Parts: sequence; C-alpha cells; structure tokens
Amino acid sequence: MSDQMMTNSDIHVSAVVDPSAVIDASAVIGPSCVVGPNVSIGANTILMNHVTVQCNTTIGSGNTLFPFSVIGSDPQDKKFEGELTTLEIGNNNEIREHVTIHRGTGSGGGRTVIGDDNLLMVGCHVAHDCILGNEVILANQVMLAGHVQVDDAAAIGGGTGVNQFSAIGRCSYVGGLARITKDVPPYMIVEGTPAEVRAVNVVAMTRRGYSEQHIEATKEAFRRLFRENGGSIVQRMEETLQDLGTHEAVVHLCKALAASNNGKHGRSNEKQ
Repeated sequence: MSDQMMTNSDIHVSAVVDPSAVIDASAVIGPSCVVGPNVSIGANTILMNHVTVQCNTTIGSGNTLFPFSVIGSDPQDKKFEGELTTLEIGNNNEIREHVTIHRGTGSGGGRTVIGDDNLLMVGCHVAHDCILGNEVILANQVMLAGHVQVDDAAAIGGGTGVNQFSAIGRCSYVGGLARITKDVPPYMIVEGTPAEVRAVNVVAMTRRGYSEQHIEATKEAFRRLFRENGGSIVQRMEETLQDLGTHEAVVHLCKALAASNNGKHGRSNEKQ
C-alpha cells in the first residue's frame, strides 16, 4: 500500500488494495473489500464489505456500494481481448447488493459510464459500453445488455431485460418483467411482453418541473403518434411538430422516434 493508504484509518485491515489505487482520505473501504489496479475512489464514497472493484475504474464522490457488488470487471464479450477499457461512475450513486457493472470494450467505445444520483437495486447487471445518465432507477434484477443507453430520470421495473443497443428515453418508465427489444421513447410508459407504449409518464414530467401545458402537449403527441393509424409515422411526426413544436418534450420525443426508425430493428444505437 502507498503511505496515503496506510495512514488512512478508514481502510479496513482485511481489505486488499492495489498499490496503484488512489483513494481519497475520506473514503471508507470496508472489511474484505478488494480494490484492484488503476482504480480511483473519490471523497466520502463507501465500500461497505465484500465489494470488488476489479480495475481501470473511476468512482466519484458520495457513492455507496453495498456488499457483494462487483464493479469494473472484464466485459462478457468474446471480442474482448484484454485491451485497456474503463468504467466511470459519477457522484452520489447507490449501488446495492450483488450489482455487477462491467467495463467497456475496444470495439464499443472503450468505456461504460454511470452518471450521478442513480439507484441500482439488488442484482442489477450493467453490461459493457452502457451509458447511464443521472437520476436513473434500475429496480431489482434489471439486466442491461451491451451498448444500452439510459437517459436522465428513466426508471426500469424489476426483472426487465433490455436488448443490446437499445435506448431508454428521458423520463420514461418501463414496467417490471418487460422484454425490451427496441428503443423506449422519452416521457412514455412502456410495459408488457412484447413491450408497448401505454401512456405518458406524467409523474416523472411533473417531478422534473414540466408545466401542465407542456404535459398536455405531450399527451396530445402521444395520441397522434401511438394511437392514430392514419398515415405513416414520419408523416404523423411532421404534423405533430408543426402543431406542437414549441414544446421541448414533443421535439425530443419526435427526434428520438426518428432515430429509432433509422436504427436496426428500432434500436437507434445499432445501425442498419
């Protein structure tokens, strides 16, 4: 251990810490934790006990990692050949028991990213090259395949499986046990197997400070885009933008739908 680590009384005597790890003096490393090479742990972050941070991982400040979470492991991808890839975790995240988060792959951008103020409940898996925004909630046993993007304030119900390259939109909600094989539009509630758009996520929009007028415009966009059958989706999006394009949420929704249509099988991050 480095001199800094040896004088830090918050590193438990039973923890194993690689000499190359950089750990803030206010961080807490609990019993039987393992911190591998090229790991950085920020201020006031707590690794409770039996937490593993394998390597090449940056963890910001104010995070809490619960027992038996395994962070920064090699990706489960046969194309991975040991190339240098990273995991980046922001600030004030709660990562519960048995969560696994893998580093990126050389062919997929090289990094997995977790933003700020997220809650990952028991048993979640975040695969290689995933990008999570801020204030995201993953309920128990959510499984994110590689290259999945989850935008700010999205919530995913327990036991949901998300196909690789899918995008989960801002302020969306995915019902538990859903099977997600294509993008989830922003501001929408999606549930079922196969998953379908059911309604506008009014609760999330209200919590994020959208006005009643803005929410009503999003409801009207939902009706036009997901409930009407006349014309193509492209035509309906154009008409919706002409009539409701002054509302940021409607514009963002239409842009996301257009990106999904241009992606493979409705996944905007996977090109045709």
